[in-house]
Amino acid sequence: MITETPVYIRFLSQKALEQMQLATGEVVASIEHLIDERNRSRVWNAPKAVITPPDGRYMMATLAAADDPQILAVKTLLLNPKNTHRGLKSIYALVTLLDSDTGLPLALMDGGWVTAVRTAGLSAVAAKRLAREDSTIAAFIGCGVQARSHLSAFADLFPLKEVHAFSRGVENQTVFCRKAREMGLAAIACESAQEALCEADLIVTSVTISPELEPFLDARWLKPGAFVTMTDLAAPWFVEGMTIFDRIVIDDQEQEAQMTKPLVPPNLVSGDLTGLVNKKILGRTNETERTAFVFRGLALGDLALSALAYQRACETSRGVLIEM
Repeated sequence: MITETPVYIRFLSQKALEQMQLATGEVVASIEHLIDERNRSRVWNAPKAVITPPDGRYMMATLAAADDPQILAVKTLLLNPKNTHRGLKSIYALVTLLDSDTGLPLALMDGGWVTAVRTAGLSAVAAKRLAREDSTIAAFIGCGVQARSHLSAFADLFPLKEVHAFSRGVENQTVFCRKAREMGLAAIACESAQEALCEADLIVTSVTISPELEPFLDARWLKPGAFVTMTDLAAPWFVEGMTIFDRIVIDDQEQEAQMTKPLVPPNLVSGDLTGLVNKKILGRTNETERTAFVFRGLALGDLALSALAYQRACETSRGVLIEM
């Protein structure tokens, strides 16, 4: 007779995850490790699944697995712009971790935190190779969760001195500028997107996507040498301005090939993040190139960050253990 050993799953709330204070370098190294493992066929990354009902909701799921670390990660996310009128956040998400060999449940964690930090981590991996090392001015179009996580990551990687912020939500813009000043940076609340972009070395766009969103950003406003990371599917950017970029990198060409609508015209894409990290495509080659990273979200990134957080939580006994 087989007696089953009790199975415990570790629940990690947003507060517990934030308390671990994972460093940008750790996050970047974790993503780069899994990209290298994927190149060796030891990591498996499925294209994201998306449902978009006609009422503006955005439902998404990602799936990735590795044998080092021995973890399978599934993230489910729902975005609803109407939530702001309900006193709720616009995005809610959960990440579930299983042992990638036995299938035993390991953890359940706040997916909002994972999404914010892994997105900034993916941008950081790209920026290391596509942005100027001496970048001092960063512009943010959209001043919510993604802007804050990117500010923290880019401040760790680059010698930032000044931040330009533009948001259609005045409260978010005010809070964001306050955070930047608390970090010792000069912060300018801009009255237009063009004002925010035109002198920036690094640009992050994280505009909330909705059926009503019309493009309002033009890449031709960018100065030579600028790098842009577009976390919003490039939706707020005019397609006709994209030709100004000398190099555009996306997150995953295999995933992109299965999408009905491309992020940017395919003929403008130089390659994907795996190719960039593995040096199959060039990064920045001179000081005047305009470069961009455009992405939908990479399941491998969710796995990298959630596995890192889970391992750290086990080491530090964080979270709540629940018997299955």
